[in-house]
Amino acid sequence: QVQLVESGGGLVQPGGSLRLSCAASGSIFSINAMGWYRQAPGKQRELVARITGGGSTNYADSVKGRFIISRDNAKNTVLLQMNSLKPEDTAVYYCNADLRITATTRQTYWGQGTQVTVSS
Repeated sequence: QVQLVESGGGLVQPGGSLRLSCAASGSIFSINAMGWYRQAPGKQRELVARITGGGSTNYADSVKGRFIISRDNAKNTVLLQMNSLKPEDTAVYYCNADLRITATTRQTYWGQGTQVTVSS
């Protein structure tokens, strides 16, 4: 069994910052990639940021220059530093982990979601 534990969501004013954390635990052979997705009411879920086990990163255009994703492979943890937050960033944020649970078996896991609200 693998579980993802998320933390760091909350309410923040426009221009403020939050840091999301996601830690994967359980039977993990290796990490292919971990990242964050978000879904706002009435909208489709979208990729926010992703980082591979080797450190390569990808960001949605809407968050480039504002968000930074990082990881600690030894702790199976991914962090998302969110700066200069805008009301448009309001959404439920979901951690995603693309893992190898054995040398030959690949599996994707999702966190339960954490609410981020940017409002005055």
